[in-house]
Amino acid sequence: MIRLYNTAARVKQDFKPINPDRVTMYVCGPTVYGRAHIGNFRPAVVFDVLQRLLRHHYGPDKVIYARNITDIDDKIMDQARAEGVAIDVITDRYETLYLEDAAALGVERPDLHPHATTSIPAMIAMIEVLTAKGHAYAAQGHVLFDVASHGDYGSLSRRPLDEMIAGARVEVAPYKRNPADFVLWKPSSKDQAGWPSLGGRGRPGWHIECSAMIAESLGTTIDIHGGGIDLTFPHHENECAQSACAHDGAPLANVWMHNGFLNFGGGGKMSKSLGNVQNVGELVAAGWTGDELRLGLLSAHYRQPLTWDEALLGQTRARLGNWLRKLGDVPRGVRPPPPAAVVEALFDDLNTPAALAAIAAIEHDSEALLGALAFLGLPSLGPERSRNAANNRSGREDPDAAHIETLVAGRLAARLAKNWAESDRIRGVLTAQGISLEDGPGGTTWRRS
Repeated sequence: MIRLYNTAARVKQDFKPINPDRVTMYVCGPTVYGRAHIGNFRPAVVFDVLQRLLRHHYGPDKVIYARNITDIDDKIMDQARAEGVAIDVITDRYETLYLEDAAALGVERPDLHPHATTSIPAMIAMIEVLTAKGHAYAAQGHVLFDVASHGDYGSLSRRPLDEMIAGARVEVAPYKRNPADFVLWKPSSKDQAGWPSLGGRGRPGWHIECSAMIAESLGTTIDIHGGGIDLTFPHHENECAQSACAHDGAPLANVWMHNGFLNFGGGGKMSKSLGNVQNVGELVAAGWTGDELRLGLLSAHYRQPLTWDEALLGQTRARLGNWLRKLGDVPRGVRPPPPAAVVEALFDDLNTPAALAAIAAIEHDSEALLGALAFLGLPSLGPERSRNAANNRSGREDPDAAHIETLVAGRLAARLAKNWAESDRIRGVLTAQGISLEDGPGGTTWRRS
């Protein structure tokens, strides 16, 4: 029996899906206005392991996993304005980078990846329902959720109302009935992105986006909703409230799961606003592999904070290097099943430290070791890469020469334009694919590592 810690209940519970033939999970994805840092990928990796575990237990086709893309947001509009480009130039760029970085970490594509901009009609429809039921009101071009109309507001985060108001970090506008009321729809000026609605031309607030995308893609009540602990309030609290009010009290999710922060170098949480971040491309360019980065993210229990530094990565490299050497010449085209001890550890609220300890105990058995590491999702052991294992002992994808030359040419163009960030990004992509670059007076040469 899988047991998961439910943030709403504050205890571990036996996981009982609504329908074992259709297990549903939604995880909040990126807002694509800038490149995601390694801390942003902790939930992506954690819930990737969970979806693998659920498919192992219930069947590969019995799980529907959705992770959204927030592609309309004021930060996106600000970035587009700063660069003098259309919004979709920004969102396409950073969504592509996110997916490339996720793939480098062995994160599988979700079954569904709804985009906020394609779910605008569903958001407008939900706002209209909330307004009709007396849970939302219009004020000065905005539509706001009336927190006082929902008696259970605060039940997820369990914070006092005054603390929630301070924690929300939103403007206490004079047109709000209650300082804690939050925006469902906001007006857009002529030069801002907007959609027509009964409340006038505008754009959605952040919280309504996920509620509408969940209802549209997965249903009224889902089994599991996941994300970083920083989303517990206000984002997930507000999702809970508006979804329950729109759906006559039906809960949005039966299980709420939240991963802890990634702390950079022993300091505070890793965040773009603090400037203490590293992205996957930078780490790969520095010589770390996707396997090492993924295993590093899984080295602590997902609910605990994790200090991200050279010491952690060095320990991970030593441990992983030992295991990969022990694999020897085990054929990698067919995946052995994961050892029972590893699965049992993950059944206990995704206890990855216990799973790693179980792997250490069976490391002498190369076949069991392969099954365990592949089950944890190490990118070099992914089945889609197994066809290259005979020629590439690392198991990494073996790109063809034309693909490599295209990327090398793109990097050269970026260097000529002094776009060093793009140059480093392309080098990181090639490094992740096992390609080494050497810059010299005659140009750039490449070789397979």
